[in-house]
Amino acid sequence: MTSITTTNTIDVVSYCRVSSHGQGESGLGLEAQREYIARAAQQNGWNIVGEFVDVVSGKLAIEDRPEGKRALTACKELGAQLVVAKLDRLSRDVEHIAGLMKRVDFKVATMPRAQTLELHLFAALAQQEREFIANRTKEALAALQKRADGGDVQSIDKIARRSEALEKGRTDANRTKASEAVQDRVNSWQESVRDPIDLCIRRGGRTLQQVADCLNSKGITTSRGGQWSSMQVSRVMKNLTLHFPAKDAAV
Repeated sequence: MTSITTTNTIDVVSYCRVSSHGQGESGLGLEAQREYIARAAQQNGWNIVGEFVDVVSGKLAIEDRPEGKRALTACKELGAQLVVAKLDRLSRDVEHIAGLMKRVDFKVATMPRAQTLELHLFAALAQQEREFIANRTKEALAALQKRADGGDVQSIDKIARRSEALEKGRTDANRTKASEAVQDRVNSWQESVRDPIDLCIRRGGRTLQQVADCLNSKGITTSRGGQWSSMQVSRVMKNLTLHFPAKDAAV
């Protein structure tokens, strides 16, 4: 790979992580991470000397992941810093981030000038945000069930589809498992489109419809495999707490 010839050039090792084999094979999420890193490298004079990609849960510490361990070794051998697209690609656990800070210098492409204290703070805020998202999902499911109990036809249909797999054993335990499974699928899918939506905004999308058009042009579908509308974008951005730049209005 060609080095960037500036006096401030530093060598970095690129590390990407996706959570499932489906994401790894399709490139969903991985393409966005590479774009984040490539753009940050170009803008900040970083020379990418290696790339490592893991298909593994973020619950594991990076040193316990096959490619993560290799990435750390490469940083040590090459005297390079580790770079990730976003902080949660390293870990979703604040303790893991804090431990990593003691062993290796690393950079985050979406906030390239952040220092150690700032990164630790961002990690803590990200963990809190994920807890908020999980709580909102639970509340949304409870509201959907309430509307279904009140006779709302669409809500009844949605509840029926989500419970279809458990029709033969509808115990309280099964209902709890069904609710947890739905929540996990919702959270997982929403996280899979976080980076594509964020990139559409960074590329100049300033309205909900522009973001929808951007997603559709990239072949990224909704959870049901359809085309995006402005309303669907609005709903997902709200759940993920994604926002347009303050000076712009999303209409």
